[in-house]
Amino acid sequence: MNLVNDAVATLTGWTAPTNAQEQLRCDFVEHLTEHPDGWSRACLPDHLTASAIVLDHDREHVLLALHRKVRLWLQFGGHIEASDVSLLDAARRETLEESGLAQVEFASEGPVQLDRHPAPCGRGARHHLDVQFRAFADRSDVPVSSIESLAVRWFPVAALPGDTDDAVRELVRSATR
Repeated sequence: MNLVNDAVATLTGWTAPTNAQEQLRCDFVEHLTEHPDGWSRACLPDHLTASAIVLDHDREHVLLALHRKVRLWLQFGGHIEASDVSLLDAARRETLEESGLAQVEFASEGPVQLDRHPAPCGRGARHHLDVQFRAFADRSDVPVSSIESLAVRWFPVAALPGDTDDAVRELVRSATR
């Protein structure tokens, strides 16, 4: 299965929890139908990305990265690479690279939610069409910042830092339900 087929299967097999999420799901599928390279950062002006919100097993703490470019606390994720075999694989790779964790366990139920946001990657990019997954990690594993972040830290889900993106706040709410 190639990336486009996986992405379409992931999105069409997912039941959106709200009307707004259903509209995004339809928009993402339409994007992939119109753009066979819709997963690639070379696809402009929009392209898919994959990310994950990492929770502890009790769902009381969330691991976030202070993004170097945008200076906000965000979930882990980014561009899909040709070597990724699926959206989930891309989210896993990005999460391990950006968190420094040795092990992360991904939930099996598919995406938590979808998000369309301005693409900070430039060069004619307009939007990231982000497919967001839920993952779990042991809080005893020590995270390590990557080149893309200024810090990586655990926060109580009820006390996120002030400079957390509103979309991440919604993702945390969705992931802890």
